[in-house]
Amino acid sequence: MLNHLRFYIPEVFPALNKVVFLDDDVVVQKDLSGLFSIDLNGNVNGAVETCMETFHRYHKYLNYSHPLIREHFDPDACGWAFGMNVFDLVEWRKRNVTSIYHYWQEKNVDRTLWKLGTLPPGLLTFYGLTEPLDPTWHVLGLGYTNVDPHLIQKGAVLHFNGNSKPWLKIGMEKYKPLWEKFVDYSHPLLQQCNFH
Repeated sequence: MLNHLRFYIPEVFPALNKVVFLDDDVVVQKDLSGLFSIDLNGNVNGAVETCMETFHRYHKYLNYSHPLIREHFDPDACGWAFGMNVFDLVEWRKRNVTSIYHYWQEKNVDRTLWKLGTLPPGLLTFYGLTEPLDPTWHVLGLGYTNVDPHLIQKGAVLHFNGNSKPWLKIGMEKYKPLWEKFVDYSHPLLQQCNFH
């Protein structure tokens, strides 16, 4: 449920105009201050697109047999990733984006528009309101697939999205060092954890 808090960021931080949102399964390896000067061209969400393959198009996440989805969204629209986003909170408030999120959540009470997760309602909520970012800002897939080593080296944010988190036994061994080098195993709280 805490994943859905991202849709309330303007209410949680009423004094802020722009934020960089990071998931808890990322490693920041480069300076992100440049994200604050990126022009989102009137959009609310800045995100790296994930539609290099048809797997990451809207039709993968949404139920296009439902008329509400079919009538409002292009099935071949490019998906994008949560995990490292730039949100223009001024535009968010102006366009009342949280109410768009509420609308789609209410329409999906019976789970006929999408099954679970925060990405499908995010795709609906930010449809037409997302500015594509350079892929080197957010490198995805370190928790489920092979990633080009050059992309990893150039990436500002490395995202261990997927089931194979680096702190789990099932984590991908070759990517664990990218996370472990930032972990202070001597910290008292970490001494109580069962990291692998």
